[in-house]
Amino acid sequence: MATAIKGGGQVPKVSKENATKGGDHGVVVDRAEDLDGYTVNFVTFRQDIDHGPFLKGLPDDQCQCPHWGYVIKGKVTFQFGDRQEVFQAGDAFYAPPGHVPVHNEPGTEYLQFSPADELRKTNEVIMKNMQAMQSN
Repeated sequence: MATAIKGGGQVPKVSKENATKGGDHGVVVDRAEDLDGYTVNFVTFRQDIDHGPFLKGLPDDQCQCPHWGYVIKGKVTFQFGDRQEVFQAGDAFYAPPGHVPVHNEPGTEYLQFSPADELRKTNEVIMKNMQAMQSN
């Protein structure tokens, strides 16, 4: 996924349609690709999700990976310590380490950029928790 630039180099790019990672996880569809050390996620929520249970085991049971994003449709609520922030369609946002996504409208779509290595560590914990929940 790259396009030629003047001087012969390549600029990485990705779209929701050609992203090769992520998948359909029932309540959420995540299409992703790594570009030069960052992961780009195209996320669509089918129903409201509290991410808290999926983050158990991370420091303070919170996501420690920073994210930059843009809400395309709907709205999402993040918990930052003792306060909540709502990001809705048209909002660009930065979620620093120490957050928990606690609500989203069904149908919410957003684009997210995260440091790939940090996101990979977070996703390992999330997948482990998801598997444990499914086996109970």
